[in-house]
This record gives sequence, structure tokens and C-alpha cells, in this order.
Amino acid sequence: MILLSDNMRGALLMCAAMAAFTFGDASIKATGGDLPLSQLLVIRGVLASAALIGMALYFKGLKLRLPTQDWILILARGLAETGAAYFFLTALLAMPLANVTALLQMLPLTVTLGGALVFREAVGWRRWSAIIIGFVGMLLIVRPGTDGFTGASVYALCAVGAVTVRDLVTRRLSKDVPSLTVTVISSVIVTVFAGIWSVEQEWVAMTPRLSFLVMMATAFIICAYLCSVMVMRVGEVSFIAPFRYTGLVWALILGFLIFGEWPETLTLIGAAIIVATGVFSLLREARLKRRARKPILPRQP
Repeated sequence: MILLSDNMRGALLMCAAMAAFTFGDASIKATGGDLPLSQLLVIRGVLASAALIGMALYFKGLKLRLPTQDWILILARGLAETGAAYFFLTALLAMPLANVTALLQMLPLTVTLGGALVFREAVGWRRWSAIIIGFVGMLLIVRPGTDGFTGASVYALCAVGAVTVRDLVTRRLSKDVPSLTVTVISSVIVTVFAGIWSVEQEWVAMTPRLSFLVMMATAFIICAYLCSVMVMRVGEVSFIAPFRYTGLVWALILGFLIFGEWPETLTLIGAAIIVATGVFSLLREARLKRRARKPILPRQP
């Protein structure tokens, strides 16, 4: 019997979470827009929210008696999550899977940038350099001013912006607010807004194919959330976090096998730049946090 260290278990769980998220995205993309986005979000949201509530109760992570400031932040996070879901899925249905996934890998850089600009967090020249180089990689993917830059590219960038806001708001939450509570409430908020939006749209009859794809998307996102929760309970963040980029590998594989998509050379170069700078930023931030927690010993006489 092979015994895995906490770091290895955490890395495997992170890989599983990223694979599940990507398979879920591929399932939604496979609907081909035959299902109104609002209807898709309602069905997926109801099922996922129910599963998350059960998960939160099982892990004893549901806490609703929270300070007013935390409630305001959680509601703001839910609104950002709603915008992210709309922009991301709209872009996903129109762009290659790997392209959208690669742009989302900008998050460690955009969150660092947002933290510096909004919260005046200290950012050294190394991470500023990583941010600038990472944005060059982003430009290689979207290529503004060319035929490859479409409305879908704008939606994808808006999704990055919305998720960045979501993560920055999350940083302001009190440490005693369970992550599962935040996830459950955000899922419910997205579902409620999708339900309101769906009133204005005509629902489409669910064919066996569409039903299968939506159920697959829901099952994968539930699995992804479960793995994400388990990741937070094992291993060191500095070791585990870089494995989030395995989602891009899955996006390349699924995009090629299922949709016959393969990114252009410039897109691959841009994605590689984003991954490299993102990993550097994650490792650098983890190192700085460890250094800040390390007690300062008095100088010996």
C-alpha cells in the first residue's frame, strides 16, 4: 500500500478539481448553444446548490450567523460570481475551450494587481515584472486589433475581471467565515439571478442529449467543489497551488478530441507565458507569507 504525503494528496485533489471543472466546461460547450444560458444556469444551479448545502452540512461548514460586514461582502461576492458565470459561459460557447481556459489562468496575476491597486498591498518588483509579462501573454491570446479579436474575447476578459473582483472580495472576509458557507450562498445567488433572467426567455424542451450534457456538467462541478474543499484541508498551499494549471492541459486535450480545436502558435506561447508568470507569482506570494509568519529572533550580543 502506497502512503502519500499530505502535499501529494493535496496535489492530486487539485488536479482532480481542475479536471472536473474543465470536463464540466466541455459538457456545457457541447450543448452548442441549443439551450438558453439562463435555463442551463438554473438547472445546474439548483442541483449544484442542493449538493453544496448537503456538503456544507456534512462538513459542518454552514454558518449563517455572521457579522453584517461579512454578509455585505458575501452578497457582493455572489454578484461578482453571477457576472463571472454569465461572461465566462458566453465566451465558452463562442471561443475554443483552451483559449478561454488560458485567459482564466491570469487570475493569480490580476488578483495581485488588484490587491496592490485597491488595497495598497505591497508588491515587489519581481511580482510587478511577472504581472507585466503575464499581460503580454494575454495580449498574444486575444490579439486586439486583429480578426481573432471578437466580442467573445471581450466576454472572456470581462469574466477574468469579474472573477478577480470575486477573489478580492473573498480576501476581505473574516477568517472565521467557512469557505463552504461562502460557496453555498454564491451558488444560490447565481441561481436566483438566472431564474429571474429565465422568466424573460422561453425555455427549451430538454432532449436526451441536452439532459445528459447538463447532468454531466452538474456532476462535474459538484465533484470539482468537493475536491476543492478537500484541498483546503491538506498540504501546503505553496506546493499545491501551481497544480491548478493542469486545467489548461485538460482544456487542450478535450478541445482537440471533442471539438477539433487546437490553438494557434501565438496562443500557445501566450498561455505558456501566463502559466510561467502565474506559477512564479503564486510561489513568490507563498514565500512572502511564510517569511511574514516567521518569528524574528533577537540579535545575539
